[in-house]
Amino acid sequence: MTPFRAPIWARNPHTQTLLGALRERVGSEVLTRERVTLPDGDFLDLDWLTPAPRTGPAVLILHGLEGSSRSPYITRLLRQCRTAGWQAVVMHFRGCSGEPNRLPRGYHAGETGDLQAIVDLLTRRHPEGVCAVGYSLGGSVLLKWLGERGHEAPLKAAAAVSVPFELASAARRLNIGPSRLYQWVLLRWLKRSLARKARQRGGDGRFLKGLRDFRAFDGAVTAPLHGFRDADDYYKRASCRPYLCHITVPTLLVQAADDPFLLPGSTPGTGELGTGVRLEVYPHGGHVGFIAGGTPWAPHFWLDGRLRAFLQPYMEQAPVDAGPRALTSPQV
Repeated sequence: MTPFRAPIWARNPHTQTLLGALRERVGSEVLTRERVTLPDGDFLDLDWLTPAPRTGPAVLILHGLEGSSRSPYITRLLRQCRTAGWQAVVMHFRGCSGEPNRLPRGYHAGETGDLQAIVDLLTRRHPEGVCAVGYSLGGSVLLKWLGERGHEAPLKAAAAVSVPFELASAARRLNIGPSRLYQWVLLRWLKRSLARKARQRGGDGRFLKGLRDFRAFDGAVTAPLHGFRDADDYYKRASCRPYLCHITVPTLLVQAADDPFLLPGSTPGTGELGTGVRLEVYPHGGHVGFIAGGTPWAPHFWLDGRLRAFLQPYMEQAPVDAGPRALTSPQV
């Protein structure tokens, strides 16, 4: 597939990012919801693309921070899956499906236990194989899990887009210049969700109003809810970058050098990557943007086709029951 190149009118990272988040092609995919009960008594909601083939591999999709199956980047990938005739399912992180989860804890960029539970479920249902795609925070979760599992990861292939490899670095970047707008929006969504959850349980969420950046939020909410000492402890232990060298599943990473969520230099070098990883870094693209043409009113998203092209050989491959796992991805 042709490498990504941004048109002249979309070489500003904020143009790429905002159009990628706000623009959506006409139509919406039909989804069927399934609720999965987790071992700790909480639940996750899965949204399945329907109608879907009865047999064949499945694509598991992980959204970004406070995203859902209705996020534009998810909708576009679902459309690619439907056109290709693939089964696809969106895993909502705890509390992101429109209903607060049951337990005080939620989700974060390093939480891989829930993903493990869903992969176990899907691999039982789809012996033909499972591929996975993660965006932003969802990409961080996916890559950390792949590194934790190493050769034992049961996926055929994986892809991750616009990943914050270092959480502390991303928190700093989102507190600088125009990127503070993204921080304000994301924090507003997070605090609104938590306040709603607190009200339903008779709690008091007023303290959330004083949390004005991610470091403050992660120190006051994310860390104590999920067993971390403080924000620094969370950033260090939950970041996916140290796990990349252990990934052997064929994995595509798509990053933009001008991503307004990431500081320069936060993208890992090839020497940090496992044998199964292919890294593509482009000068432009913003955060989950990668608009390659069209107009601001009807942009053409290169990313959707790139993900489909990468996944296609694995989605059409018969499962391999024995022998060494392929460590390099096909050149597509």
